[in-house]
Amino acid sequence: MSKFLRRAFISAVLGAFTVVVVYRFPGWLFCLVVTVFVVFGLFEFFRMVEKKEIFVYKYFGTIIGGLIPVVIFMGNSFPELKNLEPLLIVVATLLVLTLQFARRDNAHDHLISAALTLFSIFYVAWFFSFLVKLRLLDNGANLVFFLILVTKSADMAAYAIGSRFGKTELLPRISPKKTKEGTLGGIFVSMLIAVTAGRFFTGFSLMHLLALGIILAALGQTGDLAESLIKRDCGVKDSGSYLPGIGGFLDLIDSLLFTAPVFYFYVKGF
Repeated sequence: MSKFLRRAFISAVLGAFTVVVVYRFPGWLFCLVVTVFVVFGLFEFFRMVEKKEIFVYKYFGTIIGGLIPVVIFMGNSFPELKNLEPLLIVVATLLVLTLQFARRDNAHDHLISAALTLFSIFYVAWFFSFLVKLRLLDNGANLVFFLILVTKSADMAAYAIGSRFGKTELLPRISPKKTKEGTLGGIFVSMLIAVTAGRFFTGFSLMHLLALGIILAALGQTGDLAESLIKRDCGVKDSGSYLPGIGGFLDLIDSLLFTAPVFYFYVKGF
């Protein structure tokens, strides 16, 4: 089976799984699924960083990161805990810096170690946890599904169109297989999906849906490029090998890491 067919098959299975998780799972179980993705994503991120022989607090970072979607959900269920999310982030920042005091080696990478540990918590855990915030809104299930549908449609269209018609490299030093033709195709498909599906799932106006089609496609592909930059810097091809044709969990969610928080604030703002 070719890589394209493997990717298509896995994508179809994940699509069906997404529908079940978004629409059939209760809030706490949806939060648990997000937490699992966060934990695996952090594990893959730390493993890539360690290939550069940089010390990171991977267990601490994974625990704190895994707690973020949980405290977001708890803050919605128990109003007295609504400030637990920012408190956790502040405590994590203080602890990461304080933990540097306990290192016994004569290290010269304290700043890099602390920065990368904190970066992982924000980049992987906090950004992806905005899916929980979205799910907790009115019409939350439809909003989450709309976000994933538009973002991933742009991803798949960019890959398919770029593979078939791509001739002009987009950013060869970061991701040599990505093309301008694929990028433009992904944006076009994203706009089409946003307009056709958005009126049903969101009730937004045509102008908002067109704007979201462009914004989510651009951000999603930027997120994909950002992870490609990290992988290239760490000297790895994929973040993992759990998903044939796709790679790892971080490869799967990279585009959503950028679109989820922006879409949440867009919904809250407009």
